[in-house]
Amino acid sequence: MSTSIVDKVVRKLGGQPVLGTEVRSQADLATAVRNRLPLSTLKGLEQAGLSDQEIEKFVIPQRTRRHRADKMQRLTVDESDRAVRLLRVQTLAEDTFGDIVKANRWLRRPLTEFGNEAPLVVAQTEAGVRVVEAILGKIAWAAAA
Repeated sequence: MSTSIVDKVVRKLGGQPVLGTEVRSQADLATAVRNRLPLSTLKGLEQAGLSDQEIEKFVIPQRTRRHRADKMQRLTVDESDRAVRLLRVQTLAEDTFGDIVKANRWLRRPLTEFGNEAPLVVAQTEAGVRVVEAILGKIAWAAAA
């Protein structure tokens, strides 16, 4: 993940005001994830075009989210990791296609490369994100050629 992608992900998460610390590198982002992200970072996923249903399916169930909000608790490390993973792949797709609408449409379209599953579904795991990133890299390379 390039520094510019890290910067964009951090901005979408709400930056220093929300994260409570300055994040300038992948290592800093990993530390923020381990320290558990605030629940308010989920607004960044919504602003990036992920629906409440997708956030519920891929990051945290709505009921758990409400419970955490009532108790003013943070996301777990796993939930924080899933949120950053999805935001990272969404940001990379946005950079690749140059448009948030095109990126989000591509992320939801079933692709034969993924056994007719959508990239967003494949990106539920770190291994899946690597495959999605590789496809996006090929698209970006072909577009530049």
